[in-house]
Amino acid sequence: MPDRLVVVLGYSSRRGDGLHPICSARLAHAAGLVDETDAVLLSGWSRRRGSVAEADLMRSAWNGRGAALLCDSAARITAENAANAADHARELAVGHVLVVTSWWHRLRARALFRSLLPGIRVDVVAARTPWSPRLLLRELAVFPLVPLQVAIARRRAASLSARRGGGAAG
Repeated sequence: MPDRLVVVLGYSSRRGDGLHPICSARLAHAAGLVDETDAVLLSGWSRRRGSVAEADLMRSAWNGRGAALLCDSAARITAENAANAADHARELAVGHVLVVTSWWHRLRARALFRSLLPGIRVDVVAARTPWSPRLLLRELAVFPLVPLQVAIARRRAASLSARRGGGAAG
């Protein structure tokens, strides 16, 4: 069993194929943090029909140590990243989740992951990534929606757990 789950949050734009430079920077930062006792969850969906999911692109580009790699290609927003990571953290019985994102996304990611992972130590680290005033303004605009996103993610997780026969999720 791994000691820690390292979650690498994807990032893409609506244009272009391949890894976005922000996503590549997050992936490289995570690769420098992990060791063979960690599990790594690469999280990100495919923005365009028929294109490869960010999680799968990250798996192909991974050059980190021999950590166990997991992919979450279903998460479309940070709340879904957190809810899916919570499922993995419970399955793996880890006591520590380390989230790798960008500095401008760190506050919202911390709030979402900590809300959806009660009882588990959550740390959020920032990779050096490109940014723009638009990205920062977007974060400021969506931050007030965190409580709503947590409620939706919890409801979705409970629904998925009930369908699998596992009762309510945390």
